[in-house]
Amino acid sequence: MHPNEELLTRFYTCFQQKDAAGMAACYHPDAEFTDPIFQTLKRERAVAMWQMLLGRSKDIEIIFSDVQADEQQGKAHWDAYYTYSATGRKVHNIVDAQFRLQDGLILIHKDTFDLAKWAAQALGVTGRLLGWTPFMQQTIRRNAAKTLDAYIAGKKAKNT
Repeated sequence: MHPNEELLTRFYTCFQQKDAAGMAACYHPDAEFTDPIFQTLKRERAVAMWQMLLGRSKDIEIIFSDVQADEQQGKAHWDAYYTYSATGRKVHNIVDAQFRLQDGLILIHKDTFDLAKWAAQALGVTGRLLGWTPFMQQTIRRNAAKTLDAYIAGKKAKNT
């Protein structure tokens, strides 16, 4: 197995084990994460996002597969099963990840999934009817950014 395949396998194994610190250790100091909800986050905010998501989810189950990597890039597929804390609704998110790797770490991490499908599961009728609209998707993104900002502020307040 290529060392970068081992890196990505370690990242997802830590994810399965709810080990946000282990996930963070796989990121390059200049890492950047992108997905349809949080959009683009620099390393510090990406690490906080994983901490927040894992900390809030009581029942998350991660299944990953198709991990492939070479010297510069990698990919993986993963499924997340969890209860969305804001609504109490069950979600099965199907995600494909692309990576750019540098110095044996994840430099660029891009997750792709169907935001409208996620909204339908997480938000119920409103998500099913409006999850595909730019307005609803921007609302989801705005709320996610506010939630992440509040989480980071709360962490900073605890540490002072």
